[in-house]
Amino acid sequence: MSARTAPVGAARALARCEALAGLTSMAGGLERVSLSPEHRAANAMVGDWMREAGLTVWQDAAGNVCGRLEGERDGLPALVLGSHLDTVTDAGRYDGMLGVLLAIEVADRLEAGTLPFALELIGFTDEEGTRFGNALFGSRAFAGKVGEAWLATPDRKGVTVRQAMTEFGLDSDRIGDAARRPEDLVGYLETHIEQGPHLLDADRALGVVTSIAGARRFALQVTGRAGHAGGTPYARRRDALVAAAEIVVAIERISIETRTIGTVGRIRAFPGGVNVVPGAARFSLDLRAETDAARDAAFDRIDAFAREVCERRGVAWRHDEFYRADTTTCDPALVAAVEAGVRATGDGDPMRIWSRAGHDGMAVADVTGVAMLFLRCGNDGISHHPDETVTEADTAAALDAFEATVQAVAAQRRA
Repeated sequence: MSARTAPVGAARALARCEALAGLTSMAGGLERVSLSPEHRAANAMVGDWMREAGLTVWQDAAGNVCGRLEGERDGLPALVLGSHLDTVTDAGRYDGMLGVLLAIEVADRLEAGTLPFALELIGFTDEEGTRFGNALFGSRAFAGKVGEAWLATPDRKGVTVRQAMTEFGLDSDRIGDAARRPEDLVGYLETHIEQGPHLLDADRALGVVTSIAGARRFALQVTGRAGHAGGTPYARRRDALVAAAEIVVAIERISIETRTIGTVGRIRAFPGGVNVVPGAARFSLDLRAETDAARDAAFDRIDAFAREVCERRGVAWRHDEFYRADTTTCDPALVAAVEAGVRATGDGDPMRIWSRAGHDGMAVADVTGVAMLFLRCGNDGISHHPDETVTEADTAAALDAFEATVQAVAAQRRA
């Protein structure tokens, strides 16, 4: 293909998504995990595209690929654009990746020395946590929040983060070098597919993110008494699984009533015999909401209901929280810039939406203000799946809005 006929803008970003999808460890599907050969290849590919856009490129101490375009003078604080390059198992082609590639397209439209700040791009690693189980590694390192316990975390093969970094060519003792200082940053902007159907249902191409959901995750357990299925009368049963089933149904009901999102993703009964009354049931709960207060109030209702059920059925109830991430509220000035960017595409009334999924901005918010632009998902809003899809028209609108957002931040800065 000649330079004259080569795709640019949205078409080029989508073509590059396809190219990145070829960097996978999974036969017949897409999986690219942190500190893997595929991660190395993705960083190299994206780094080349950043250079083509005129950026100075490097890989930081956490394995994030970074690029910089200087502003009106060298050394100014930077407005950072980015997303992540890692994937879940059997992933789609656009989650994370499209945001990085649209950031490159924005940089390609700009010239060095024209902005009242530097422009930096970043392709974060391990937003998903697929390999080591801890999400947001690259962005946590960016915020200076990766400690020794994180480096000691093993993957399924027993390889720790520290060992994987060494194999990748990184020095884990220098992880702190990836940390950024607030005074060196103007803010962080990310374009991301919505990963849901709300824009689709509203027939809107773009959305302005107001907050990123705070989540709490629990290991739940009901303990009763195992017994012979035939020989244990109902009046004497202490069936842990039936009690757990009541609680699971209540989680759905309470979540709907409180407009929160509660999900039981796994459940197991013990001892697990087909002819044994379950003596224990263990299950998970992922609970998220637009605000921490709503999320926490919903859990209090779930906990109260579970206690009542367990007392009535003569079984014991226990919950252990193993993960907590509080709600990230997007920076008002940056949100206003995103709204201005969306208006620049002809949408006079930008749709405001809170993100039900987590994003790198949750970590980056520890060192600078963040904001996000959402792009409509097709195919019923499905994501984290090979059927994940976007249109070129929506991608073009997102690119125009993203560029206009950067210019709106520049206008704020000059004012």
